[in-house]
Amino acid sequence: MSSDARPEFRRTAITDVPASRRLGAEAFGVPSTPAPDPDPAAWPLPNIRPWVATDAGEVVAGLGVRSFTSWFHGARLPTAGFAGVTVVAEHRGSGLLRPLMEAALAEARALGDVVSTLYPSSAGIYRGLGYEVVGAFEDVQIPMAALAAVPRPAEGVRARRATAADVPAVRRVYEQWASAQNGPLSRDETPFTMEADEMVGPDAEYTGVSLAVRGAGADEEVLGFASWSRGQGYDRTNTIEVDDLVALVPDAARVLWRVLASFTSVAGGVQVCTSGGWSGIDVSRLVLPDHAATSAPRPYMLRLLDVPGALGASRVAPVTARVPFAVVDPRTPDLEGAWTLEAADGAVRVSPDDAATAGDRLTFTSAGLAATWAGAQSTANARLAGGVSGPDAHDALWDALWGGRQVHVRDYF
Repeated sequence: MSSDARPEFRRTAITDVPASRRLGAEAFGVPSTPAPDPDPAAWPLPNIRPWVATDAGEVVAGLGVRSFTSWFHGARLPTAGFAGVTVVAEHRGSGLLRPLMEAALAEARALGDVVSTLYPSSAGIYRGLGYEVVGAFEDVQIPMAALAAVPRPAEGVRARRATAADVPAVRRVYEQWASAQNGPLSRDETPFTMEADEMVGPDAEYTGVSLAVRGAGADEEVLGFASWSRGQGYDRTNTIEVDDLVALVPDAARVLWRVLASFTSVAGGVQVCTSGGWSGIDVSRLVLPDHAATSAPRPYMLRLLDVPGALGASRVAPVTARVPFAVVDPRTPDLEGAWTLEAADGAVRVSPDDAATAGDRLTFTSAGLAATWAGAQSTANARLAGGVSGPDAHDALWDALWGGRQVHVRDYF
């Protein structure tokens, strides 16, 4: 850093955009087609908060915070998704990243976000800021041979192509599925909303959206959907790309896999955007008779911004529990505190509690709390990693409250 000025950490101005783009290209690769200059009237884009660090007026670091809601424990939680975090090569290791991240995190907390997530280039960097790996985003490659053996579904469950009139039903299927997981986007905010013109029609993002349905006419029920793109090839080197494959019952998943398998003469496989890796196989893949697949998981990290806000919004198993706990972590003083969690009838209440002695409390680091609350690790495993300490009398209750939901994430870049 220059010796005559202190670095400044602030929201990005439109005049910073050219320098920010050069920095992004340096870190993540030069795009084949340069982005057009931003329209001042439409910048920044909806639900995006860009930040920069400057040294003597020069942009030397930057990041973007995407604002959305994501499902955790049956609740839509305001989420700050960090992306594009980069520091110019000559300033790396000079201490810019932490104050830049802390400034953006403080704003996110002030705006009401209760959790923050990101895809790390290096997990170790972000563990020092209180994040922990809780899942992974994957592009899973499944050979057509693995789909050829999918058995026929029960009679009455069939496939048909979606129309614009089906989009509300597709949204209902997605919400029913997502609300039972931890981590999926709610798709309530731009640009993640599921709009009819994006899903079906001549200008749609996909070649087709296939439905799994049961019944007919007024009694028809949509049980699942797959949004897919055909690609350009006409031989076994071609891949059918699937953005979503969501099914509420096993036979719906079988129907959709069989639709994709029908391309076996003109494609060698299917690529599905999904989760797995760190948190178990995506449930839609459990109906496949052969799990032959390859993937390259991208770890997904989470930290809490508001402990009572995140835990208190949750809908959990009908467990009656009273658990004194604390967060003690000098790396994240914003999260430190002591509380008592009380659960009954599926609801959770978290109250400040300084009365319990340290020896009576479950005590978490910020990473240990993130991993156990998200359901990515048991309390026992988090203890092995140094993320939990204190008496183990409440471990089983803690796991009963926060376990049982698969972590399923999607790319939000």
